[in-house]
Amino acid sequence: MDSKEKDLCQYRIASALETLETAKWCVSNRHYKDAINRCYYAAFYAAKAVLALEAVDFKRHKDVVSYFNKHYIATGKLPKEVGKKLAHLQRKRENSDYDDFFIASLEETEKQLESAEYIIEAIQKYLV
Repeated sequence: MDSKEKDLCQYRIASALETLETAKWCVSNRHYKDAINRCYYAAFYAAKAVLALEAVDFKRHKDVVSYFNKHYIATGKLPKEVGKKLAHLQRKRENSDYDDFFIASLEETEKQLESAEYIIEAIQKYLV
């Protein structure tokens, strides 16, 4: 692993944390659908930070998540709960973004925020 890979990993973790802060802002301003979107992306950027260390990247989200699950969740490098929460965040983000009649509640949005925080924290511990 070279400096470029470490720099990209750090950049992606910083993006994850910034996006998580945006999600919190959205919650506090009652923009729940936007918060759900930002929660997923915060976790997604954190997952991509791990892949950066291997110089692995994909264009499609499903490929990133699949590789991440196969090489980090299934192998026990990260807790299974991270994979479950990431999948749930992804489903909720898709519902929120694409279902015209999706109504996001504060309670559901707070659960998504907790999941994103859990994933980012677990990944940060792994990266140390």
